[in-house]
Amino acid sequence: MIIAIVILFALLGAPLFAVFAALALHVYRLDELDLSLISSELGRLATMSLLQALPMFALAGYVLARSKASERLVRLSRAAFGWMPGGLAIVALLACTFLTAFTGASGVTIVALGGLLLPALLSDKYNDRFSVGLVTVGGSLGLLFAPSLPLIIYAVIANPIASSVTINKLFYAGVVPGLLITALMAVYGVLTGVRDRVPRSKFSFREFGAALWAARWELPLPFVVLGGIYSGKLVISEAAVITAAYALIAEVLLYREIPLRRLGGIIRESMVLVGGILIILGMGMAMTNYLVDQEVPMLIFDSVQAAIQSKITFLVILNVFLLVVGCIMDIFTAIVVVVPLIVPVALEYGVDPVHLGIIFLANLAIGYCTPPIGVNLFIASIRFDKPILSLYRATLPFLLILLIALVLITYVPALSLWLVRYAG
Repeated sequence: MIIAIVILFALLGAPLFAVFAALALHVYRLDELDLSLISSELGRLATMSLLQALPMFALAGYVLARSKASERLVRLSRAAFGWMPGGLAIVALLACTFLTAFTGASGVTIVALGGLLLPALLSDKYNDRFSVGLVTVGGSLGLLFAPSLPLIIYAVIANPIASSVTINKLFYAGVVPGLLITALMAVYGVLTGVRDRVPRSKFSFREFGAALWAARWELPLPFVVLGGIYSGKLVISEAAVITAAYALIAEVLLYREIPLRRLGGIIRESMVLVGGILIILGMGMAMTNYLVDQEVPMLIFDSVQAAIQSKITFLVILNVFLLVVGCIMDIFTAIVVVVPLIVPVALEYGVDPVHLGIIFLANLAIGYCTPPIGVNLFIASIRFDKPILSLYRATLPFLLILLIALVLITYVPALSLWLVRYAG
């Protein structure tokens, strides 16, 4: 009865941490477990080294999103690639990928870049359906690239279950699949540009130099931070601090686009996000520990194994399930709720947990844009003032490309694991 009431409150919009806390308190009390174990999860999270990078990466993402960094990035990309067939489509993809990787939120990318990219695409004679679909789906790109927050959260949740899962490994694992998705989308953009005979701008050394100079302080950021991570010169926490410090210096002191009086509000917003994630993680992991102690994942595996013998069939069903999850849950909630249940089951089928993380996040990125209830569709509908049915039609070709990429990512584990193994 109590569980039914809690689920009802969840459906009515109760905060997720409150739902997890209520469920945890109820099941712990039923089993006569010490309730202090629940609050101790928050203390354990506070000392978890895997989470030390989260606040700084979140702060850097918010600072970049609140500045005009995206406008400079689009200008530079356009100057570099605008002469190519489908050049502006490639520009849009690169801009969306960069911003989503640093903010970890595809909806933020649609809101921040939509008003800039959509008019530019339309003015360059791309048709309306292609332009709207590109910006809507492009908002989900970047989740597989460091320093994406979902990669960090997946590592935090999966690590106690599978110790081989680390943030570093996930950062490496996301590179090739992320590049694959971006490349396939870019090829489609080029083919569309050729088919529709979209006019190309001439390459201008003057404009390229001006755009390069305008972005001179932001341009080194991904090379310094990601280069430090992938070369092994920086650990994740050090890279996070450098990223945040660099973003603050560039946008507050050098470009002076964020006045000091606004800085406190931006820091507060980013830390509210981090605090929300941490309290959801704390309460969610309290439930996770209970489920593991009750051997719920093994019960799920026994039930699944009775019907599914093949690893390939399991992965097919897993992909369908995760696409549905991506439609109805935000990515952080999905990680907290679903990962503790599927990682033990996937391990029994011989799925590498790092590879599973990339499959998981790729599915959720696609689920964001999957009709009928993908959240990015509704964000784009409001942002671009378009009927939701027109968003469905606009995103279908892009979803087909993403599903092709998902099949490759799922059934060619080397795409995710090659760089991990190469880096040792």
